[in-house]
Amino acid sequence: MKGSTRTVERFKIITNKEMQILITVMHKYNIQLVSAEKVRGTYKVTTDIGDFCLKRIRHGRNKAKNGCILAEELIFNKFSNIAKYFRTREGAFYVRYKSNIFYLTEWLEGCECDLTDIDEAVNCTKLLAQFHNISNKIDHNKIHLEKKLKNWPKVFSNNLSNLEKFKKMIISKRVKNNFDVIFLEGIDNFYNRGLKAINMLNKSQYYTLLKVSNDEKTICHNSFYYQNIIKKEGEYFITGLDSIKIDLQISDLVTLIRRLMFKKSYGWDFNFAKALIEAYNSINRLSKEDLEIMFALIIFPQKFWKLGYRRYINRKKWSESKYLHKLNKIISYNENQEKFFEDYLIFLEEYI
Repeated sequence: MKGSTRTVERFKIITNKEMQILITVMHKYNIQLVSAEKVRGTYKVTTDIGDFCLKRIRHGRNKAKNGCILAEELIFNKFSNIAKYFRTREGAFYVRYKSNIFYLTEWLEGCECDLTDIDEAVNCTKLLAQFHNISNKIDHNKIHLEKKLKNWPKVFSNNLSNLEKFKKMIISKRVKNNFDVIFLEGIDNFYNRGLKAINMLNKSQYYTLLKVSNDEKTICHNSFYYQNIIKKEGEYFITGLDSIKIDLQISDLVTLIRRLMFKKSYGWDFNFAKALIEAYNSINRLSKEDLEIMFALIIFPQKFWKLGYRRYINRKKWSESKYLHKLNKIISYNENQEKFFEDYLIFLEEYI
């Protein structure tokens, strides 16, 4: 599937028992295993006919099946910038071994893309647009994805209810620590931003476009980030097709932009987001309605809510310094975010 020049989880010890399992699995593909090593959550297996990527999952046999069918359909439609899947010698999509499912893909010997570099991010965004374009042309009846489209206005409303709950919890505390004080100071601002996101979604064509996505079974990668984008000899390749789902395809772009804007090299500068939008547009034109929905999804304070949820509901066992570091990082971007939102709205007004 992929190789990397970045720091990855290589050379973890593979036990003799584990190696015997891999030999058994590879035998189902009529391929003789020579050696294996762990790289991230996969095995790089060296065989008598070359290197492959063997992935083990504990749940979701349909993930392996759908990923394989999608890869085959994309290649059939002249989109080859993916890791190819291989069926077993009997034509099966995967090998079941006790409670585990194994499936085999091409090993792409390259490096994970560096999305902190805007030029590289632009190239990857073009690849995403191409992926969306071609995936819309395939025979969707061959892929059986569950229709679990998120109702974001409802999800956001529930998240805002959580913020209200966090506020009451903090106020009721007799002794408040630094995290409590800083989080409480920010709640109203982020809550109002969340309300704005919900109102924008409800006024937009969100539900109309959601119905179209549902009816046409538009496919999202759902994990389009550096771990699943490999640069090989100047070209970019997509991996990780077991995460695909039916959804608005702009959600892939929204997730990418939102993640990158929190990076130090981007710092919520709208010019970078604009470059990514224009890169996507050069391949797959976004409508004004798309951009309105994207804006609402981007401005919702997801990180702030999620951190509060981990603290006050899940009670995740992080150190106090880690909690404070994450909160201060979110708060530090507040001013830049406000400017980002203003620039986005200006861009939206002028968009044709």
